[in-house]
Amino acid sequence: MLATLAAMPSEPTTVDQYLAALPEDRRAALSAARDVILENLGEGYEEGIQYGMIGYYVPHKVFPAGYHADPKQPLPFASLASQKSHMAVYLMCVYGQPEQEKWFREAWAKTGKKLDMGKSCVRFKKLEDVALDVLGEAIRRVPAKAYIAHYESVIRLPGKKKAPAAAKKEPAAKKASTAKSKPVAKKKAAALGARKEARR
Repeated sequence: MLATLAAMPSEPTTVDQYLAALPEDRRAALSAARDVILENLGEGYEEGIQYGMIGYYVPHKVFPAGYHADPKQPLPFASLASQKSHMAVYLMCVYGQPEQEKWFREAWAKTGKKLDMGKSCVRFKKLEDVALDVLGEAIRRVPAKAYIAHYESVIRLPGKKKAPAAAKKEPAAKKASTAKSKPVAKKKAAALGARKEARR
């Protein structure tokens, strides 16, 4: 999902390069969406190129663990992309949060604009298709601190794994019964072996 690369001739390393490589109509649309995101983006987030798209993320200096799927990457929050047949805004701040998604879908519906949305991806062909005020509010509603807290609540980070079931200590009573059963099992096996030997 986030690893989908923008449909561009070469991968840009800056936001300016990304926008400069776009056709004029797409540059205007993504620039307008970008302006709204930047106006509403809270402290603790940064803008840059991530996964070949314009990304908004929690940098390592704020959240050192990074993105669980690739800890070298900062924690993704939102992205803007020019794809082959459409443009898209990816809203990780809505994905996996039922209350936020419900609010987002309802707020978008009230604008009268059609919502073409996957799990986190809102696809659009032209700027007029985008409910910019709803996009801005979706970004503003999720401060970095709250986003990190939610992320940590649903993603088990390295070092915070539960002990495997096999590693759990057996109750003392169970250990005692296991210890007692071993000599009995050995005696039964020895007796069975003696009987077989006697039959030969």
